Amino acid sequence: MASKNVLAVTDGNFENEVIKSNVPVLVDFWAEWCGPCRALSPTIDELADQYAGKVKITKVNVDENPEVPGRFRIRGIPTLLMFKNGQLVDQLVGAHPKGAIDDLIKKTL
Repeated sequence: MASKNVLAVTDGNFENEVIKSNVPVLVDFWAEWCGPCRALSPTIDELADQYAGKVKITKVNVDENPEVPGRFRIRGIPTLLMFKNGQLVDQLVGAHPKGAIDDLIKKTL
């Protein structure tokens, strides 16, 4: 992960980092072998820098952490879930342009 503002989230720390977060959280579900996920990565890094301190940007590797994707019925990746106050408020499935993800974040703030 290129940006120091992107947090790797696991099945073990999801509750603390996402559900109990005091700021909105964007969760990027991805995998190493997923081309669209890799293509989306620089965009996620840019948004993490842009929203540092306002929104927590996280990534969950679905291969290493099967529990959380199962809990939220993640069927395809990349999938972006937006959480606010511990609740799932929005989602995007697939590789979207930066503007669409930016709108998703702004809508939540």
